[in-house]
Amino acid sequence: MKAFRYFTLLAALFITIGTNAQTTDTTFVAKVDSALLGQRCGPFEYNTIKTSYEAGGVAGSGDYAPMWHFSNRQGMGSHENGWAYARIGVEGRHFLNGGIFLDWGADVVGGDNLTSNVFVQQAYVDFSWKRLRISLGQKERWGELKNHRLTTGALTESGNARPIPQIRIELPKYWNIPGTKGWLGIRGHIAYGWFTDENWQKDFVAPDKARTTGVRYHSKSGFLRIGNGKKFPLTAELGLHMATQFGGTVYNRLNEPGRCLHNPSRLKDYLQAFIPTKGDSQYDIADQVNIAGNVLGSYLGAITWNDNEWKLRLTYEHAFEDHSQMFWEYGIWTEQLVGLELELKKFNWINGVTFEYFNLKNQSGPIYHDTNSQIPDQISCADNNYWHHTYNGWFNYGMMIGTPLVSSPVYNNDGTLMIYNNRVEAFHFGIEGSPLGWLDYRLLFTKSNNWGTYSRPFLEIKENTSGLVELTFKPSFMKKWSITTSFAFDKGELYGNNYGGMITITRRNVFNF
Repeated sequence: MKAFRYFTLLAALFITIGTNAQTTDTTFVAKVDSALLGQRCGPFEYNTIKTSYEAGGVAGSGDYAPMWHFSNRQGMGSHENGWAYARIGVEGRHFLNGGIFLDWGADVVGGDNLTSNVFVQQAYVDFSWKRLRISLGQKERWGELKNHRLTTGALTESGNARPIPQIRIELPKYWNIPGTKGWLGIRGHIAYGWFTDENWQKDFVAPDKARTTGVRYHSKSGFLRIGNGKKFPLTAELGLHMATQFGGTVYNRLNEPGRCLHNPSRLKDYLQAFIPTKGDSQYDIADQVNIAGNVLGSYLGAITWNDNEWKLRLTYEHAFEDHSQMFWEYGIWTEQLVGLELELKKFNWINGVTFEYFNLKNQSGPIYHDTNSQIPDQISCADNNYWHHTYNGWFNYGMMIGTPLVSSPVYNNDGTLMIYNNRVEAFHFGIEGSPLGWLDYRLLFTKSNNWGTYSRPFLEIKENTSGLVELTFKPSFMKKWSITTSFAFDKGELYGNNYGGMITITRRNVFNF
């Protein structure tokens, strides 16, 4: 109830600010394709500055907050069964000389029972020229090829954790390859950054357990589009998304007290993160035998039919941790997320529907063995997705960067950052619509079976069912306001039986300049 009282105070403050705000609408003629630069406060014309304010809170019963009350929210939430926050943001878009456009933004969050009492959620500057964009800073981004409001989340980077500061060069929209008349297009990105959760790790982890500081981040992707949607509604997309953790210092490696490891972050290590290879003598022996750093990724594909009435998309994503999964050495239909998305463009009662099947329970098989003099055969199974012997796992501030269906370390009660549940099979359904001009809704339902890990299997399969019912009200007499209420639950052996309500009050464009 402490979180609920905190939220009440924040809401009162929010209402006071909102009703006293002066709003000035200014329009300018400089416009570009707004799809290049999706921002949290929505599309608006260039040479403007806009602000927004948001306050929300969760209260309920059970050991934890329901999964869909804090998952896939860019780390804006907590697994605690009571939490609250207030968020203020400012962003701008400007036209510069030489056809260059500048986007920038910053969000500051304060709250109770969050990863920090006060923190910066976003702080970024983007420079765009034609199809090219250079992004500097910390910015919310969502997974590839999926409706992020309805999906369980992409396998490599989903939008489940707080953003990572980075320097990013990208083609955010498809660039048509010359000479193909628009029938072939490419897009992608290259990024380097750094993790900032070392203080959170120090507070969360027991003194004798493994934690890291100064870890570097790298990601890259490339996508090919086949088809010209302007001439025929059927298109296909193929892509690869990879990420790497490297550099930094590991304390109490593998939860062995006093065992410290310093990983290099030289120029060659940045290049090595781009083209993964074995580490040199400055690396731990495991990285000298295998690949330096924590390397993971996924293949993605989509077939889309998109006409004036509706859009239907079949998506497929395959996760890999090493060569056995990357080249399907032990089978193709494993470590996957298969989805079917339907968008109805002229039927307000149902705007979008998503069905997904997720399967990470195989992980190439239960046995891993490197070649030695006694057993010369190499077996590349037991991939242990999202965990790593040096970096603990693929998470930020305790939340999985990939799919939230793998249990995040924030659930751990033993003072470790171990991944205790990554062998998961799940079925998922999502639907959303806008039946009335002032009302939107969203429904999520997820059913999963969980085996734990190969090294620490659950004694019995743990089932979990999670659901969300969400309503957003946008009354015509309260312009630029929205109120979102939701009820969510978990039921089963994995997280226990948790129930909770959430309310979020948002005021867009508090001040326009």
